[in-house]
Amino acid sequence: MNRVRITLGDIVVTVTLDASNTARLLEEAMPFESTAQRWGDEVYFQTPVEAGEENAQAEVPSGTVAYWPPGKALCLFFGQKPYSPVNVVGQVEGDATVLAGVKDGDAVRVERA
Repeated sequence: MNRVRITLGDIVVTVTLDASNTARLLEEAMPFESTAQRWGDEVYFQTPVEAGEENAQAEVPSGTVAYWPPGKALCLFFGQKPYSPVNVVGQVEGDATVLAGVKDGDAVRVERA
């Protein structure tokens, strides 16, 4: 399992990635930058990765980090149910509710920790 640092505006979280193929693709694409978007208690952003469904789940617990295939997006959940099934790729370390401070349009950087 590998650790990743995600900077979203002024907020920084560390994520532990799992051993899935989708997580490997995301890691190979690092570092990359994007723009944060909010949907309820979820932050998501575009990635340079294109992957299909991999053990996709329709419900995930708070703190889950997942890839949404239709939008090529990485999603960080802190209370929201996914819009549609997502590939779980990891977990936010610590309290995921800090993500409530992320705003639409915040700059995002994803890199190895």
